[in-house]
Formats: sequence, C-alpha cells, structure tokens
Amino acid sequence: MSDIFQVPIFLFLLQGLRVTLTIAGAAILMSLVFGTILAVLRNHGGFWGHLAAVYIEAVRNAPLLLFILAFRFMTPLPPVYAGIVAMTVFETAALAEIVRGGLKSIHKGQWEAGATQGFNKIQVLRYIVLPQAIHNVIPPLVSQFTTIIKDTSYVWAVGIEDLTGKGMIIMGRYTTAAQVFTLFGLIAAIYFVINYSISCYARRRHQRMAKAIY
Repeated sequence: MSDIFQVPIFLFLLQGLRVTLTIAGAAILMSLVFGTILAVLRNHGGFWGHLAAVYIEAVRNAPLLLFILAFRFMTPLPPVYAGIVAMTVFETAALAEIVRGGLKSIHKGQWEAGATQGFNKIQVLRYIVLPQAIHNVIPPLVSQFTTIIKDTSYVWAVGIEDLTGKGMIIMGRYTTAAQVFTLFGLIAAIYFVINYSISCYARRRHQRMAKAIY
C-alpha cells in the first residue's frame, strides 16, 4: 500500500481536485443565482411562477447523470464546461426550493414595513426580505453545496478527469483489493476534508451572524 502514497500520485490527484473544485465552484455560484431567481418567481406565483415550478419539479425528479450525459454528448461544449452547465441546471432546482423555504419563513409584515418606508417590492425583496431569507437557510444551503462537491464525481463517467476520474486512471495500475481500497479511501478522505471544512466554516459564520442580529 505504501506505493500509493507517492508524490507523483498526490500531484496527479491534485490535478483532478482542481477540476473538481472548478466545476463545483462554478456550479454553486451560478445555481445559487438562478435558484434564487426561480425561488422568487415561484414564491410570487403567476405565469412565471408556474413555469418555475414546472422546471423545478421536472429537474428534481430526473437523475443528475442524465443531464451530464446530455450536455456532454449533445452539445458542442468542452467537457469541463459541459459538466459545469449540467451541474448548474440540475442543482438550480434544489437550491431554488431551499431559498423558497427561506422566503416563506419571512413574515408578511416585513413586506408591509418596507412599503411604509417608501420601498417598492423589488427594493423590499433586495434589502429586507432576501437577506433574511438567505440567513435563515444557510445550514441547508451549505449542506447542498457539499452535495454538489460530492456529485461532481459523476462527471468521470463522461471522461472528465476530476478527482474521481484521476482515481479511476490510477486504479488501472493496481490489482490487489488492499491497494484499490487504500486509493479510494484516500480520495474519500480528500472529499471529507473539503466538505467538513466548509461545513465548519459556514457553521461559525452563521453563529456569528445570529449573535450580531439577535
């Protein structure tokens, strides 16, 4: 097993980790933006609200791998970009529901209070309601962010050399069960360290924000 813990192998895995973090980071940022927009639309109803609901329900009830395959082989996008778009399309639906839950937790009196201050609906949403809603759903948001990081492992199925993909390449060099177990144990440990660090940081930030508000 010691032959797995070599500098070239670690460097090879780090190359894959860079791809993983690139896909995950871009997908998190874009899906949070689009998810927030869909959440606002669905929360207010009307034609656009119903359209947002259809999108959310359709995407949430389809497998992520299907989107990855579709964008990889049915679009001219480069592999990594196809992975980013597929992850964004899929995760936008999940984040939209989380943000919508935060919006529904805000009392209607907040809207009325903002209106009495001369704010229009967009201003009330931007400066009063949305910041509180996001604060209320930080824990589930962070949980979904860590899920996105883990779900990037699916992209290796279409030839994208992320962290898991690099691991699959390395696995071709080893034959014993102990070596394979050690290799994927190492990859799992890398995912764990990243996600646990994010969770701890977000938890501390949420606690500080809660103390500042209350």
